[in-house]
Amino acid sequence: MTIDRLDLTTKLYQPSIFPEVARVAGGERSESPTVVDLDPTTFCDLACPECISGKLLNQGRFSAQRLEALAGELVTMGVKAVILIGGGEPLAHRGTRSVIHTLGEAGIALGVVTNGTMIEQNLPGLARYASWIRVSMDAATTETYRLFRPNRKGESVFDRVVANMRLFARAKTGALGYSFLVMSREEADGTVLSNHDEVLQGAELAKDIGCDYFEVKAMFDEQHHIVGISEQMRESIDTQIEKARYLESADFQIINSSTLTSLQEREGPIQEKEYRTCRVTELRTLVTPSGVYVCPYHRGNPAARLGDAVTESLVDIWQKSDRSIVDPSRDCRFHCARHRSNLEMDEIAAGRGRAVLDNDTDLFI
Repeated sequence: MTIDRLDLTTKLYQPSIFPEVARVAGGERSESPTVVDLDPTTFCDLACPECISGKLLNQGRFSAQRLEALAGELVTMGVKAVILIGGGEPLAHRGTRSVIHTLGEAGIALGVVTNGTMIEQNLPGLARYASWIRVSMDAATTETYRLFRPNRKGESVFDRVVANMRLFARAKTGALGYSFLVMSREEADGTVLSNHDEVLQGAELAKDIGCDYFEVKAMFDEQHHIVGISEQMRESIDTQIEKARYLESADFQIINSSTLTSLQEREGPIQEKEYRTCRVTELRTLVTPSGVYVCPYHRGNPAARLGDAVTESLVDIWQKSDRSIVDPSRDCRFHCARHRSNLEMDEIAAGRGRAVLDNDTDLFI
């Protein structure tokens, strides 16, 4: 059975991780996280106006030595999957190549979320070890890319990123994704700039590049609340996605993210949660130069900080930290991709869970 990459609840039932999931669902602490999001650096070579991590950029990076030591700690702890991501651009750190090799040789599943500008320099390791790479594109033309994803000189590097993606597509052993975040911005003169009319064109480009999927996401603010759009814009996006279905095949998918689905269903910016403890924080955590946090949604939030991975070992942080410091009913009123996983774990705890799957296919829960 192949699991939909966005079907996080079914992923809980994979045989190598379900025993730990069941223990956590029953209220026990985990011995180690199953998945770790790792920010090697807070530096980014782009200057996106809508970046939700803008206030967290340029706040430091791990030394190359500490980053390599962290990779070893992840291996020792038995972590199943690691996502290199950021605040910043993960491939910008000179130590990332070593981390990719260390984790890959240890058999840890590796995902990379990148702006794509530095794929070529890291191509050998990425092609050999990455389970998937998702490139944040948010445009289908050079000019729209310049408006929403300019470099620090205000220029577009769209053509370079597309060329890098083509290089990876030819060499990859894992999957390549083209991520399209629907954005709009009102200028001082009242002009509204948007990339929403390039969804279909982006899907066609993704297919031409050799991507495995094209993902459409809704824009959200710094607190991760979904930003609403006009009905006209919503209808345009829906129409383009439907038109793009002709591109789908066994090797290429059009994917709606959970945020876009919430936008399409007009759910509003708030996602109410009745539970007081997020069980997923026992299974997945975030490690950054500014601290270890309960999850990526709380990156940079002092109230959700578990420890300091610059000066402490991740093993020690995990043993002593309280992962229940965040109350979802109070602190997580945004649309969380793992909300349904928490609800499913309640079902598992109550003995109403599903049958365990026959094999593992995607450990990025």
